[in-house]
Amino acid sequence: MLTIKGSNSYRKCDGFSRRNFLRIGTLGLGGLALSDLLRAGADESTSRMTSNKSVIIYWLDGGPTHIETYDPKPDAPSEYRGPLGVTQTKVPGIQLSELLVEHAKVMDKFSVIRSMHHDNGDHFAAAHWMLTGFHGSNAANRDPQYPSVGSIVSKTTGAKNPNLPAYVAVPHASTVGINPGYNSGAYLGSTYDPFQTTGDPNAANFQVRNLNLPNDMTIERMSDRNSLLTKFNRLRRDVDQSGVVDSLDRFNIEAMELVTGESARRAFDINSEDPKTRDRYGRNTYGQSALLARRLVEAGVRFVTIHNGGWDHHSNIEAGMKSRLPSMDQSIGTLIEDLSQRGLLDDTIICVMGEFGRTPRVNGGAGRDHWGNVMSVLLGGGGLKGGQAVGASNSKGEYPAEDPVMPADVLATIYHAFGINTDTAFLNHAGRPIPINNSGKPIRQLA
Repeated sequence: MLTIKGSNSYRKCDGFSRRNFLRIGTLGLGGLALSDLLRAGADESTSRMTSNKSVIIYWLDGGPTHIETYDPKPDAPSEYRGPLGVTQTKVPGIQLSELLVEHAKVMDKFSVIRSMHHDNGDHFAAAHWMLTGFHGSNAANRDPQYPSVGSIVSKTTGAKNPNLPAYVAVPHASTVGINPGYNSGAYLGSTYDPFQTTGDPNAANFQVRNLNLPNDMTIERMSDRNSLLTKFNRLRRDVDQSGVVDSLDRFNIEAMELVTGESARRAFDINSEDPKTRDRYGRNTYGQSALLARRLVEAGVRFVTIHNGGWDHHSNIEAGMKSRLPSMDQSIGTLIEDLSQRGLLDDTIICVMGEFGRTPRVNGGAGRDHWGNVMSVLLGGGGLKGGQAVGASNSKGEYPAEDPVMPADVLATIYHAFGINTDTAFLNHAGRPIPINNSGKPIRQLA
């Protein structure tokens, strides 16, 4: 929010106060000014890549079990196998959990990495590692140490649609209870944090905050271009000596266009979607979040994260999976199918992951505990090869048995799909150049 020396309460510009007029250009998106996000999207100090691709990361906060999801072990002893059976997928020889029936229908369009590991059972360290590619934060020091993959992609590639934010979180960007957590820009600055829609996309009255005008302003009053120019001219004469005019640049004008224009409103207006499509995704928070993500990438948002929490099942894993998996399965399976039917999947990378897997042996409470020694990640779309299991865990799901993969490799695969050089470096708070990737290599089976 801009501040002006002296009184800022008297009325100017046909009844608008000077303070309210300035607020139009500095409305916050998830705590940031719109103009800041637009300025970040046009940062001339960054060499932009030319890419039509987008990313959707479906984040399973809490760490889902790999054995009850993407890496079932039907032949293991019962204390490892767990309570769920398997379902045969569209791809011969690849099985998933019996509850992932929608995934099974589109298995040819994505791959499952079954040899992912970082060997860390700390929620905070693991989430940071998965989303940044670097070991850094932990339970004792939870502050983000490195920028998220979303922040890196939005900084290096910029916005696809100048009337929309480059990086959006649906409905929020929390990781392990921290907001924006390890989705943040860290030392890149808060302008590379995601815009958070907040609210429940499944709610009948769902609206995205900050896409509404403040106080008594209306779109009709702001839409009159001639009146707007007149108000700017009067404002310039009034505050020119204060230096505030320097802040009323093209980014603030573009911010007003975002608030008063139609592009963002249409993209975020999930209530305008065909009710049958909404039913396909599932009339719940996660289904509607996935649908909103599809609408956003279709409209030109570069990077979207979907938050789905509640996967820390230390007890009663069967009830937990039967409660959580059906909506997750429906939302992800429908998202992949819908993107494919609309011709968007080749340009949209889908990544489903949490911070770690769960212990291979079921514990005394019929649950599973933290396990970073092996886990599963779904990757598909964006030109990546589908219909395969990449790597493998051993027969009991304890550790990688073939082609081990690290978090930096998954992120390097995403960067490679965009044409982003993983040797690219940005200065941290100490002025030291830090590469965007921690020695990761694109996963060869997906290229």
